[in-house]
Amino acid sequence: MSQTSPRPLVLSLGDPAGIGPELICEAWAQREAEHLPPFFVIGGAEVLAQAARKRGLNVPIVRIDSPAEAYDAFAGALSVLGHADAKYAPGNPDRAGAELALASLESATGLAVLGEASAIVTGPIAKGLLATVGFEYPGQTEFLANACGESGDQAVMMLAGPNLRTVPLTVHCAIAEVSDRLSTKLIGSRCAIVASALKHDFGIENPRLAVAGLNPHAGEGGKFGDEEAKIIAPAIEALQAAGIDAIGPVPGDALFTPRYRERFDVAICMYHDQALIPLKALDFDAGVNVTLGLPIVRTSADHGTAFDIAGKGMADPGATIAAIRMASDMAARRSAHD
Repeated sequence: MSQTSPRPLVLSLGDPAGIGPELICEAWAQREAEHLPPFFVIGGAEVLAQAARKRGLNVPIVRIDSPAEAYDAFAGALSVLGHADAKYAPGNPDRAGAELALASLESATGLAVLGEASAIVTGPIAKGLLATVGFEYPGQTEFLANACGESGDQAVMMLAGPNLRTVPLTVHCAIAEVSDRLSTKLIGSRCAIVASALKHDFGIENPRLAVAGLNPHAGEGGKFGDEEAKIIAPAIEALQAAGIDAIGPVPGDALFTPRYRERFDVAICMYHDQALIPLKALDFDAGVNVTLGLPIVRTSADHGTAFDIAGKGMADPGATIAAIRMASDMAARRSAHD
């Protein structure tokens, strides 16, 4: 397939015992109403077929031999590339399911890296289970960075919903480690990646960044901590000198109020929960995890495997649909600038 030919999106299955498979099927079932672009899934044809039946959906499954076939098939069936499969046992994860999830992720990523898919949308995984079958990364973001030949620092996680975008500068670490992991260089480099991505992947000509403080009241002039003065403020000054519209440090308890949210396009947060709590509170059913700074486009629904409700018809497909749509929009913007 030539680089100028349209390329479908590729979806990794996620853990087959979680809600990922049924939400993929729901997204395909709503493809016309939601105006979704063609996509295909790596592996798990029988898992998907059973997940659809369990949810009461009519989703024909067709096996394809190449990504290009997904275009012709998409109107009438959900395309699956590859023969790897597992039993469908919602809510009961096991090693075989983890092996399928990892194989799907690896193959999907490879197709995106090779340019045979326009973007990758990753299904939710259980990282603890994946670790038992050879997955050595804190999360899928770090895995994707390595697959692209990039350092972990180059890949930046952004959570995006209809009401808010947030970026956690430190992610999977203990709160006690956050202060030691922060640096003026880290803040500056990741904010620069975010600003560039918002401009080129999201079409925001002059992105506005609001940088949170770490401590209560942004340190209260040093009374509650000095990270703001020693680390965060110098980074903001350097960003401003480089022409990036950045403000802060903003106290965390003020940053996400309705009035303050009007002042920025993305909130740069110091740690995981500072970024994810407000995003999930405001946009849980439409939140997307998007990886910035990589040569490929990757998105994912901003929720986990939800084993407790898998197969019960309770899981909302909104975030999966939003992730598919965002991946397509980002890929289209990149293609337009190539």
